[in-house]
Amino acid sequence: MPFIEWLTMSRNRTAAHPHRHPLTRFCFCMFSPIAITCLIALSLAFGTAQAQGNGKSIVIGQTTGLTGPVAGAVKEINIGAMLAIDEYNKTNSPKIELVTLDDGFDAKRAAENADVLAKDKQAVALLLSRGTSQTEALLPVLAKYKMPLIGPSTGALSLHKPVNPYVFNVRSTYRGEASQTIAQLNNMQLKKIGVVYRDDGFGKDGLEGALEGFKAINSTPLFVLKVDRSKADFAETIAKVRSMQPTALLVIEAPGTAARAVKEIRLAKLDVQIATLSNCASNSFITDMGAAATGVMVSQVFPSTRGFTYSLITTVSNLAKTKQIGQLTPAMLEGYTAALVLIEGIKGIKNAPVTRERLMGSLNKVNINLGNSLTINYNPTDHTGLSFSDLSIINTQGQFVF
Repeated sequence: MPFIEWLTMSRNRTAAHPHRHPLTRFCFCMFSPIAITCLIALSLAFGTAQAQGNGKSIVIGQTTGLTGPVAGAVKEINIGAMLAIDEYNKTNSPKIELVTLDDGFDAKRAAENADVLAKDKQAVALLLSRGTSQTEALLPVLAKYKMPLIGPSTGALSLHKPVNPYVFNVRSTYRGEASQTIAQLNNMQLKKIGVVYRDDGFGKDGLEGALEGFKAINSTPLFVLKVDRSKADFAETIAKVRSMQPTALLVIEAPGTAARAVKEIRLAKLDVQIATLSNCASNSFITDMGAAATGVMVSQVFPSTRGFTYSLITTVSNLAKTKQIGQLTPAMLEGYTAALVLIEGIKGIKNAPVTRERLMGSLNKVNINLGNSLTINYNPTDHTGLSFSDLSIINTQGQFVF
């Protein structure tokens, strides 16, 4: 019988027989209207805390593209996240339990998964969603359950401005890195720059950043081409590159599609420097391009995996060795950093169960030093995360070199 129903029935029975045993009369006093109100409030509060998590672990949800065009990058991101989570679970209790559902890089499925994770799995937070439209589809779910999302793997400006109280970004914006990429290409005397972008929210966001970059150097793109995300046909791109002969081409695409664009351009024997954004900063992108990968430039929003002046790199490298992970990648750094933010948020909750509300409050005080002046600081008016951008190039050994 539900506790509140039992209280009410007990009170009614006692009121009907006021001359019962003194203990019964004492119970009646305890179950006075004021006392019952207090007990109801305590019961509801207890029920709310119990409703989040399974009592044995801290359940964290994730909806992401385990299959589809970003599967390779997602795998690397999750390897990085588990380096942090496994290390935390060695010495802390309750342990973090990551529950991951595949959305196939589909926005509708992402929102459905998030609802299941919040309602059925009782997750206290979501971690490392992937994709712009996919993450934007989660926002109503976050608001509905008052649940934080940590480290969405997208640089969409819509997740930064205006500040969403439930979204805690880790990586820089696509606009910022696209603008910086144009500036760096220009500094390399690659001044005739064409832009090819994916016809969706991510592509348009990156394009806006690129245009801001051109404006900053008092220039304009040689050409701008839109690519239908459902067809991803690069015949027009190849024709435009052949006729206008740009010195550089910025490709704003999903990793799998960007890899195909690079291979088709190389197959057409076109001499142009190709650059792309950090969503392609994974070994799977390099593998997909095969021999065409050498010389492709990729914007990075995390330091070089060989940048040991950063404590972040030293720590992750050492953990990767213990797990016998051969080559550390930028995608792994992203996953690790997002999980580190989650862990710092959990550690900030002292002597109380981890609930969504408490985790939100703790995350808004997180201050992490990743070394060499690289920090993550949150407060209620700033959920930006890192402000880091650099340009790497893929060498003949298939490695990102800064």
